[in-house]
Amino acid sequence: MVDLGKWWLRMTGLPLPLGGNAIRRALGAQLMLSVSNALRDSIQYALDHREEALAYAMQFARDLDPQLADKFVGMYVNERTLDYGSDGREAVRRLLDMGHKAGIIPLAARVEFIGEGLPTSQSA
Repeated sequence: MVDLGKWWLRMTGLPLPLGGNAIRRALGAQLMLSVSNALRDSIQYALDHREEALAYAMQFARDLDPQLADKFVGMYVNERTLDYGSDGREAVRRLLDMGHKAGIIPLAARVEFIGEGLPTSQSA
């Protein structure tokens, strides 16, 4: 058995990308920025109101222990969810590139993060 996080860190020195959101470039910069801001605001609200957000999520948890659910939420929804940081963005690019080189992803990904180069927004 392999701990994927430890393996990834040893291989790349980067944080393990666990998820992300994608949006079509054809929607245009303004709509992409609007969606990115709405997602960021929603995540920030959940972080600021963790107890309320966790209580809501527990409706869908199928008998998951609340303390364990709180631990999972802390691991997977945190400040990195709001902003990957430069190393997190590099980790996403590296993961997709490795997937392409391994033949898992048929086309090379051209990753852009909403807000890169735009002074009005954080990266998403």
